Amino acid sequence: MTRVIHTGDTHIGYSQYHSPVRRQDFLDAFEAVVDDAVDGGVDAVVHAGDLFHDRRPDLQDLMGTISVLRRLDDAGIPFLAVVGNHESTRGGQWLDLFERLGLATRLGDEPVVVGDTAFYGLDHVPVSRRDDLDYAFADHDADYAALVAHGLFEPFGYADWDTETVLTESDVAFDAMLLGDNHTPDTAEVADTWVTYPGSTERASASEREGRGYNLVVFDADTAGGDDRVEIRRRALDTRPFVFVSVELREGESRVRERVREFDLAEAVVHVEITGEGDPVTPAAVEEFATDEGALIARVVDRREVDADGEVDVSFADPEDAVRDRLDEMALSTAARDVERAVREDTVSDANVRETVKRRVEERLDGDGDLDAFDAVEAGGDGAESDADGDEWDGGGAEPNGDASEPTEPNTEPEAAEPEDSDPASTDGQVSMEDYL
Repeated sequence: MTRVIHTGDTHIGYSQYHSPVRRQDFLDAFEAVVDDAVDGGVDAVVHAGDLFHDRRPDLQDLMGTISVLRRLDDAGIPFLAVVGNHESTRGGQWLDLFERLGLATRLGDEPVVVGDTAFYGLDHVPVSRRDDLDYAFADHDADYAALVAHGLFEPFGYADWDTETVLTESDVAFDAMLLGDNHTPDTAEVADTWVTYPGSTERASASEREGRGYNLVVFDADTAGGDDRVEIRRRALDTRPFVFVSVELREGESRVRERVREFDLAEAVVHVEITGEGDPVTPAAVEEFATDEGALIARVVDRREVDADGEVDVSFADPEDAVRDRLDEMALSTAARDVERAVREDTVSDANVRETVKRRVEERLDGDGDLDAFDAVEAGGDGAESDADGDEWDGGGAEPNGDASEPTEPNTEPEAAEPEDSDPASTDGQVSMEDYL
């Protein structure tokens, strides 16, 4: 029997809402997973990618992570991991550094046996590179086998990777696929193999309303019962509360504050959504009121419709819908849509827009080049690789037929961008792999 904690998408270093407190929350959530691992005496912690939010984490995040990993090492619990799209770099990976320090093992096409289970790894691979993948994994003589991978796999939401193809073309018969990238926890059975996401360990966006947690995975037919060889249990994490307040106003009403006061806001991240009619509301005033009531952070979204001059109907219910409708009318190429997303998405800071655009275009031209991506598409067509975000791939796990060339993803999470300057002194504490490897 082998018992492991399956986690991922910890996004350490993410200063959500530009808050240093939220930044610490992401490290604390990872530490809570490790606390449970040590207390529970599991055989390993398996991380399915995006340990860091950015490929150039600040020194404080790097040191905090090393401190947490040392606790695992002191307890004799191995940390097995793959590289996600957010943390991937063109050269060595942070995971390689941790491996040199004896604090982690980077999974790949060779088995790493823990107990009676062989673990393999597949780093994030851009969509444009997947047709060349050869799912060749070395043999093992363990009782069970699991593939740890980072990507959006079927049959789950936003999927762009055919899970059955991975399982049928692989040289190894896997009992489970332990996945990362999708922040929504879920489990399914594909081709007689259990496929599961643990979800993120902290809420990386307001859309992640359910509680956060991880998976406890047990490889043992007797424990699982019946003909199953794998048991997957969901374990909850005690993370910072998010409070979602919905206020539907009627004409002549202005009761937003009264509605907000009904909730316990102590140290919470508060999201207020206003619908209906009613008097004008100043979001900044509501946010200030919520913080005065104890909230750590407050955000207000007014989704009501507003008429202008009685002639033009301007709806602020969802400006994203209006933008998407207009883009669908334009004959933008896939590459152009990549650029458009980089400019418009609020998850890419203004300082990183230029580098993000440059990186996306370069990767379209990298190697053989994806020149079709620069062709205009028919107006109204899809024309986009579903938010592909130009991520790197370092060749972990199965490789494109013998050539692990350097080199992106519809993502439900905030996007990483690589700053231009490689000098740690000029990046406000950020360091690159070149400073260490």
